[in-house]
Amino acid sequence: MNFPERFSDLPAATWPRLRALLDVPTKAAETINMTIGEPRHAFPAFVGDILAANLAGFNKYPDNDGTVAHLDAIAGFLHRRYGLTVPHEQILTLNGTREGLYNAAMALCPEAKNGKPVILTPNPFYQVYAVAALSVGAAPYYVPATAATNHLPDYHAVPAEILNRTAIAYACSPANPQGAVADEAYWRDLITLAEKHDFQILADECYSEIYRDTPPTGALEVATKMGAHPERVVIFHSLSKRSNLPGLRSGFCAGGPESLRRMRLLRAFAGAPLPEPLQAVAAAVWNDEAHVVENRALYHRKYDIADDILGHIDGYQSPQAGFFLWLPVSDGEEAAVHLWQETGVRTLPGAYLSKVQDGENPGTGYIRVAMVAPTQDVQRGLTLIRDCLYG
Repeated sequence: MNFPERFSDLPAATWPRLRALLDVPTKAAETINMTIGEPRHAFPAFVGDILAANLAGFNKYPDNDGTVAHLDAIAGFLHRRYGLTVPHEQILTLNGTREGLYNAAMALCPEAKNGKPVILTPNPFYQVYAVAALSVGAAPYYVPATAATNHLPDYHAVPAEILNRTAIAYACSPANPQGAVADEAYWRDLITLAEKHDFQILADECYSEIYRDTPPTGALEVATKMGAHPERVVIFHSLSKRSNLPGLRSGFCAGGPESLRRMRLLRAFAGAPLPEPLQAVAAAVWNDEAHVVENRALYHRKYDIADDILGHIDGYQSPQAGFFLWLPVSDGEEAAVHLWQETGVRTLPGAYLSKVQDGENPGTGYIRVAMVAPTQDVQRGLTLIRDCLYG
């Protein structure tokens, strides 16, 4: 069969590549998996009761737009968290934000913009950004997010001829994998650039509720303050990290009325809305902040543990937010294999989250470490990492 050549530019899938890399014996009697960002803290205790009370909803097709209660809860969260007043028609419930981040490009990217359209993505990046770009026939353009740029992409450094073709820029704050946070000035500069070159910003804010002291600024919050074009920014949020419910596959996006109309239309033909019992759970979870505060406190403890164990390492940067460590090593693949063989700790080479650019992969000199396991396992894992790689 003749498959599209554009997909030949995709990076190799992360998890099969990692399994092949670490398919070697380990000396350790016990293993600790610190690769995937799958939260292991307890989800809210009320989830089970709400699900049980709404089981009858599995007997019907869910509404494409989402239930009123679910949309009300999301709008309430946006108002409490960012001071935004967002009507229901400018919110779309999602089966996890990966669906939304992909389908946004499908719905919003034009077929041409001064030639072949460009989609900007940070490098390192969440791979759905690149897949989305290639799926719509756009040219992905990888913008380094390295220590030199405070681990956020410097979109102002992109050549003007690329910016003039840019239709979409993906931005992730707090950043996966580095834990860097875009402040208001960063968002203002990026939105100003987008206004100048007329592209949209798809802001992946899935880690927004896991932070140290100051809540990360939101892209739509800043765009609204600036009086930017109402279609300039679409934001994406999830319950996976905020509420430890990755298996619920529940998130949302919010933005301008035309953007959301187009995304909703695509959903009507090619998507699947969240079942109503799960929407009932999601509504209750978005309405509750107490469990979020408790969850954040657990991550505060892990930040302190990481700083105590690894803070002396040259190049170590404590994350501002999120639950990943982006640890400097000489070579990420070699470090991950050595660590696994000697200690039984599984980590992810940074190169598996990055694209080679100008002959270099910006993730080669790092490993990503997920601090999602129980606190004692995180402490033990980080101690083993320190002793094995930095001792």
